[in-house]
Amino acid sequence: MKFAITIAGSDSSSGAGIQEDLKTCAALGVYCFTVITSITAQNTYNVTAIHDVPSDIVEKQIDAIMDDFNVLYGKTGMLSNHDIVKSVSKKISDYGLKIVVDPVMVSKSGATLLKKDAIEAMIKYLLPKAYFITPNIDEAEKITGKKINDVDDMENAAEIIYSMGVPNVVIKGGHLKGKIVTDIFYDGRTMKIFEYPRIETKNTHGAGCTLSSAIASYLSRYNDPLKSFMLARRFMQKAIENSLPIGHGHGPLNPLYRVWKMDDIIR
Repeated sequence: MKFAITIAGSDSSSGAGIQEDLKTCAALGVYCFTVITSITAQNTYNVTAIHDVPSDIVEKQIDAIMDDFNVLYGKTGMLSNHDIVKSVSKKISDYGLKIVVDPVMVSKSGATLLKKDAIEAMIKYLLPKAYFITPNIDEAEKITGKKINDVDDMENAAEIIYSMGVPNVVIKGGHLKGKIVTDIFYDGRTMKIFEYPRIETKNTHGAGCTLSSAIASYLSRYNDPLKSFMLARRFMQKAIENSLPIGHGHGPLNPLYRVWKMDDIIR
């Protein structure tokens, strides 16, 4: 049995956060443990409420899992405030976890999910202990303080974030315009560019969660960081191609596309 841990917020619409991580890991044959950092009331077009779990309870959830299971790889998602970021960073260090950081800052509907002091704490405490990071353009700009307008800027941002102590950096280029989506992978030695055809859909809720949890899953299956990203990115592309047009806003990806066919429901 392969294990992974997700430390993230709960999405009541099940399109992102803990719920999306569980679906992704399950689809990739990985048993996923959950540490809930925040409870959100949201749907496909709005976040109406956020309740942060006390940082000591976040720590106790991690302790309970690590006391019973042999877990090495995992991911972080929504770490809403300074105290949660600091507590999670400490536990990553305590247990030697190799964590994929998805620096969730804004929801697909535009709601702020990461307070300003939490961004500062992330740079100070979390990034030096991260194994992998997967910011989109907006998140990379906030982390580096640099404007990103093209692929050259993405490469520069990757180098800056690497210098902050993260050994494996992916900059996601989906927020740049064009028919081709360009992502950058950098590990201090190799700067690789990946291009994918843009899928014209509004149903991309949970894309970052899908990618980061898929990377953690592939890492747990003994793949190296570059191969884990390549496999995870291909998986995410298929999950977008098979995304679910539900709700009145941005529908979710479908990480269960290989096992759940809309026209093949068991009756």
